This record gives sequence, C-alpha cells and structure tokens, in this order.
Amino acid sequence: MSDVSVHLGPHKYGKAENRLVRITRDTARHEIEDLTVTSQLRGEAFADSFLTGDNAKVIATDTQKNTVFAFAKTHGVGSPERFLSLLAEHFTTEFEWVEGGLWQAEQHVWERIVVDGSGHDHAFVRTGRGTRLAAVQVADGGTHVLGGVKDLVVLKSTGSEFRGFPRTPFTTLPETDDRIMATSVTARWRFLPEAVAEGVDYNGVYEEVTAVLLERFAVVHSLALQQTLFAMGRAAIEARPELAEIRFAMPNRHHFLYDLARFDLENEGEVFIADDRPYGLIEGTVVRDGVDDAPAAWADVPTFI
Repeated sequence: MSDVSVHLGPHKYGKAENRLVRITRDTARHEIEDLTVTSQLRGEAFADSFLTGDNAKVIATDTQKNTVFAFAKTHGVGSPERFLSLLAEHFTTEFEWVEGGLWQAEQHVWERIVVDGSGHDHAFVRTGRGTRLAAVQVADGGTHVLGGVKDLVVLKSTGSEFRGFPRTPFTTLPETDDRIMATSVTARWRFLPEAVAEGVDYNGVYEEVTAVLLERFAVVHSLALQQTLFAMGRAAIEARPELAEIRFAMPNRHHFLYDLARFDLENEGEVFIADDRPYGLIEGTVVRDGVDDAPAAWADVPTFI
C-alpha cells in the first residue's frame, strides 16, 4: 500500500445539538426560548489536527458549546437567525484562522397553559405544529442566512387529483380525480444578502411564510403535489421581498382506500389505510427571478428528509 496517495478533502468540526433553554425573567411574566444549536467551523488551519494531531489552532468543541450558552445570557436569542449570526460573527472575527462555518438551529415552540381563560405567567406546554429551522453559513467570503420549517404535517381530504400520467406494463396506480393528499413539509428559505444587511424581522418572516404555505396548500386545487409545491413557494416569495429562494422536500403520505367489499361493506371514500413507506418524494426550488445563485449557502446543510 506504500504507493497509495491521499489528501484531506473538505472538512469541518464542532459541537452538535446543544440543547439551550433561555428563560427571560425581567418581569413576573416569563418568556421561554428553546433551541437545539449546532456550531461547526471551517478553515485550512484545522488541517494539521486531521493530518498530524496538532491542535494548536483547534477551538475545542467544548469551547463552542460554552460560547453558545454564554451568548444566550449576554446577547439573548430573539430569533434563531439572529442568534446564529452573532455566533458566526464571533467565531470568524475572534479567531483570524477561522475561515467560515455552519451554524444551525431548530426552535421548539412552547405556548402558555391557559388557566381561567388566560395564559399562565410561567407554565407552558409544547406545541406540535412544525419545527422552526435556521442556519447561517459563512463560506467563500460571504455570509448566508437561511430560515425554514420541518415536520409541518398537512392533509386535505379532497381537492386533489392525480391523472394523465404515462402507463406502462408495470403501472398499477389508478387515476383519480378525488384523493387524500398529505405530506410533511420541509422548507428552507434563503434571505437576500441586502435584506440581511438592512435588517430582517426574522420572527415576522417565519410567521407569515408558514401561514402562506398552509393557506396555499389548503386552497389550491391540486393536480399534483409538484403543482402545490410550486404554488406554495411562489406565494411565499410574493409575500416577503426579503426572500431569494425557497427549497422544499415533500414526501407523499399515502392514504389508500381500504377494501371493505370482502366484508360486504361499501367504502364511499370514508375509510383509508395510511401507508408510510415506500413513499413518493417530491423536491423542488422556487427562485425569485433576477437573484444571484448562492450554492455556498446550501453546502453541507442536512438533507431535508
């Protein structure tokens, strides 16, 4: 094996899935922010650690973890995009050899428990409508901010068709003009750099974009999940001028009419079996015309599904 030659390819390192809960207690009515934060750094200076075990330039993953929690105290959170941007700026300016990195967060939402008709001051319950996503990517001299959502599970019991597709000797799927359409939406949107520079209401964007996605899913009479995906993305970009593009992964959550005829029962579109796999997987990107591509923004961002 002495004639084999290798070299170190792309690399990064950091502390993954830091479970951060920040309670704001400046009044009797507390606020809660709950994030899972990942910090990873890039730079040629880290190559020596991989190649020779020289850690002279390695900012320990434990240091990255502690920085996350310290910044939650000193800077607050506000929005996951803002918080990650602060971390990215810190690591890339405090340490001159850090050339870039990827900072990611999932936000877990809590609502106040209602007592006697009002939300309690300091008691909360976790909500189950999707998980907010954020990422900040520093690469090739640029900073890119991404927002998003995952596990946004939606279903419509009518208003969906699927027909007109090619038939082959292996096609068994019947055409339909009335079906259940269900999916778990994962969407990530990229903010225009100029919007980030001017200041973005990241929380407002998240609330409006998720509302628009749900509204479009509900009202578009769907001829294919692909058509619905594009309509959702177009509506989001139309609603928020800060967005450059939005990427989707939407698996079909199939619901098949269950065969009750063998029991001498009619099934008039009422009883279905939910089949979780295999599933159709629809992915697509909707891009605002005239914006520059930013492939570096998406490098190493985890696959959607």
